[in-house]
Amino acid sequence: MRRESFGRRATTILVAVLVLIAGCARDDGPAATTPTAPPADPALANTATGTVRGTVAPDHRLFAGIPYAAPPVGPLRWQPPAPAQSWPGVRDATHTGPRCMQDGSDLEMGRQTSEDCLTLNVWTPPPSDAKRAVMVWIHGGAFINGSSGIYDSRWLATRGDVVVVTLNYRLGALGFLAHPALGPPGAVGNYGLADQQAALRWVHDNIANFGGDPDAVTIAGESAGGMSVCDHLVAPGSEGLFRAAIIQSGPCQAQLALPDAQRASVDYARAAGCGDMRTVAACLRALPAEKLRKPVWYYRIGDDALSGPVTGTKVLPVDPMTEIAEGRAAKVPVLIGTNHDEFTLFVALEYLRQKKPYTEAQYPQLLAQTFGRHAAEVATHYPLSRYGGSVPLAYSAAVTDGVFACVADRITEGLAKEDSVYAYEFDDRGAPAPDPLRNLPFPVGASHSLELRYLFDIGGAPPLNPDQRVLSDQMIDAWSQFVRDGHPGDDWPAFDAQEKRLSLRPDGSRVDTNFDQARQCPFWAGLEE
Repeated sequence: MRRESFGRRATTILVAVLVLIAGCARDDGPAATTPTAPPADPALANTATGTVRGTVAPDHRLFAGIPYAAPPVGPLRWQPPAPAQSWPGVRDATHTGPRCMQDGSDLEMGRQTSEDCLTLNVWTPPPSDAKRAVMVWIHGGAFINGSSGIYDSRWLATRGDVVVVTLNYRLGALGFLAHPALGPPGAVGNYGLADQQAALRWVHDNIANFGGDPDAVTIAGESAGGMSVCDHLVAPGSEGLFRAAIIQSGPCQAQLALPDAQRASVDYARAAGCGDMRTVAACLRALPAEKLRKPVWYYRIGDDALSGPVTGTKVLPVDPMTEIAEGRAAKVPVLIGTNHDEFTLFVALEYLRQKKPYTEAQYPQLLAQTFGRHAAEVATHYPLSRYGGSVPLAYSAAVTDGVFACVADRITEGLAKEDSVYAYEFDDRGAPAPDPLRNLPFPVGASHSLELRYLFDIGGAPPLNPDQRVLSDQMIDAWSQFVRDGHPGDDWPAFDAQEKRLSLRPDGSRVDTNFDQARQCPFWAGLEE
């Protein structure tokens, strides 16, 4: 599978999934929430830039909307994150900060966005003398939408007894435009990734004042957040800022080369009215932020596009997939997994948008659009007859295996050469989904993002049933133990020569050793040759 053929086509399809899921989660601001404090008042906590007052509940605290970097506005637009400014007195930290600027679909949902958005939220258990391990959560959303405020983390803080930090980072064109006029060679693009690193440095310098242990930090993320974790495993500026990593449904192959990103960025600037190379940087920085909501699309295949981190830069010099395969990623324990039916969410949302299902005649076209010259081979391995004649289910199975499952399998094998890796597949095919996804002519099953409802109180879907609540408790216990100890528990074996994974199911989780065969990973590996 060459990057310029199948790989690029597949990752552009992936981005469409990540873009569309953002509308399925609520961002209602903090519920009953939490702070941390060296002062006597548990609602107060000190940071290097000032004191914050959060919200105290009986079983947890939340400090929300804390700046970890200066507002990236004016001359700081498309610059590395600058240090946060100090404030006098006590800063209110009872509400999450605004989302970073993103496309108009979020405006339609009434969510506040701002270019001044580099804030984070700290969820803690009640104060104690012990320092708790810390999980830093990086949100998904295709690097073009989403926010930290979606992830109510009180379950992990209370049952898991860990500190959780959720953060915003620059998105879309403001986060990843790689125009060569914006900085020295290699210093453009990846502003959003640099923001994440700034947040990790903030955690290292400040989290002890919130009851966290700065030497026991795990980075974690789902979808684009999981891809970000892959980047941090190989990024020089992330070294030493974490001791373990969690990658959920985040194929690391969706990375862009700097020359391609620069060409697309020049086109983007020209379309925005900034085509003169002598003045383009000043022109772009003078534009109202509202004119920069549209992402910069680096590749476009059919109706699908790709944006995000750029390799060959100072922030991300190397391709994570290559570094992982060759054993040059950070040597830390990793928990990694995918969902059984990742791509059904995309097909479901496309069905709701088009108001009509895919037809049998469209199946070859869909495969050609996604897999290019390999479409006929894919059709042979994923015949409609195997899926009851359902185009949505057959197409979803092919993309789930080729883009998510088998990419995660390659990552898992590469990382396991260097340190302990714990792999999973989330397989609750009755997982609660937002209302529009529950009345379709095909099931969405254990689709992309639905495992998040077992770790975070996201809302926007029916509550977990009793068996699912048990699975949720088991997942919270495993994730939080991994954050504390670097392994998720005695019932979860490490990935080894038998390729052991834990299948997470509400009727009883079990160890699986047939994942790569069930997902036809040898077939997908053959397409790369």
